[in-house]
Amino acid sequence: MKLIFVHGWSVTNTSTYGELPQSLVSKSASVGLSIDIDHIYLGKYISFHDEVSMDDIARAMEQALKDLPGNQDQIQPFSCITHSTGGPVVRAWVDKYYGSAGLATLPLQHLVMLAPANHGSTLAALGKQRVGRIKSWFAGVEPGQRILDWLCLGSQGQWQLNENGMAYDYANNSFYPFVLSGQGIDSKFYDFLNGYLVESGSDGVVRVAGANMNYRYLALEQSEELINGVAGKAYRLKPSDIEPIRRPAAVPIGVLSEFSHSGTKMGILANKANTANHHIVVDQVLACLTVNSAADYSQRSQEMKQLTQSEQAKVPIGKKQLIGKYCMLVVRVRDQNGEHIQNEDYDILLLAGKGYKPHQLPEGFFVDKQMNTATHSLVYYIDADKMSQIKDNCFGLQVMARPNKGFSFYCNTQFRSEGLAIDEVCGANQTTYIDITIHREVDKNVFRFDKASNPSGSFKNVKPSGDVIS
Repeated sequence: MKLIFVHGWSVTNTSTYGELPQSLVSKSASVGLSIDIDHIYLGKYISFHDEVSMDDIARAMEQALKDLPGNQDQIQPFSCITHSTGGPVVRAWVDKYYGSAGLATLPLQHLVMLAPANHGSTLAALGKQRVGRIKSWFAGVEPGQRILDWLCLGSQGQWQLNENGMAYDYANNSFYPFVLSGQGIDSKFYDFLNGYLVESGSDGVVRVAGANMNYRYLALEQSEELINGVAGKAYRLKPSDIEPIRRPAAVPIGVLSEFSHSGTKMGILANKANTANHHIVVDQVLACLTVNSAADYSQRSQEMKQLTQSEQAKVPIGKKQLIGKYCMLVVRVRDQNGEHIQNEDYDILLLAGKGYKPHQLPEGFFVDKQMNTATHSLVYYIDADKMSQIKDNCFGLQVMARPNKGFSFYCNTQFRSEGLAIDEVCGANQTTYIDITIHREVDKNVFRFDKASNPSGSFKNVKPSGDVIS
């Protein structure tokens, strides 16, 4: 088996892989695999220069693979283990050179992603200078800006890669991706000035919901139906009648409650070989690498599901509560022409109860909110367990965009679940992309004609007519 490793963001030394390559070699025979150290290659990609983009790295990976021994005529089959940003890097390479239509010819067989930032990282929003000082991610290395932009929650790169992923048929094309993600916090890396390093539901850098490849996509579009009983005027946001919630093909995920993102003690990648944690990771990775059929893949998925349930049912040492389950909602708002409504021009209210009111949500459901000012996407982080207790099982949201009057404006809109179960929208350990389209209304007085035979006159003080064009 040819095996390659791909590291995370701003790594500058192959020591980042720790003793995992050697341990996989030494234990591979016990599970019927043949892994030789001479057939393992350690990735070294540049992400710490500002000019380097995700697409640049994907292009360079393609060439690096072609330059490996035996690949001059055609890239030979291989498997891959990634950490952190390495997961999206390899997925971007797959999407660029194969895509959903080319998976049958993909030489990549197994993709085992350790703590992948598939839906970004909360830390990226802190900004380049401050993120560069967080020792749990870096070691005196200046982070690269364009990769940092990709990693910000709700980035365009994430939207595109994950939307493309909706069409992937993994197992039927003998491509087997997996996710292993930690949900532990290493006190060595505490930074009480930065709550994201000790955030529940994460490994200190990447949320479980941000790693999970089992995400959802909900498209909502403004209809012509007015909602009764709403102050002012609000139009209903409707999901597709055919498929309200879209999902990609399932990808097995295993949550390891006592693993953090980095470090030699609790880190999911570089833990020391003399620790129990190290052998847990080795065994889980090897179990993924033995999968060779759709039936194997399904069985492995069940094993990892049971692992996650068991791990998240634990009470961490020194704590009184179970490990929580959380979800992310990534919301963007656009008009019917595809133009993004900028972050300062819209507000969103989360609604609950039969009356769909903003103050009926379960106590303590809200954890965090981030706005991506580049893409104008709003990202909510909420407690999935608490949201499952939502009043009357009624969930909704209201979009209030500006301007809301004048010659060109937006009307208020609302989405009401009305029979769509809350866990369909807010999946535990998952991310839901909510793509909202509202109508930009144009008053007919924006453009009128006057007869040339009429006397000349000013139209400077023309006011909106109140009639909008269709």
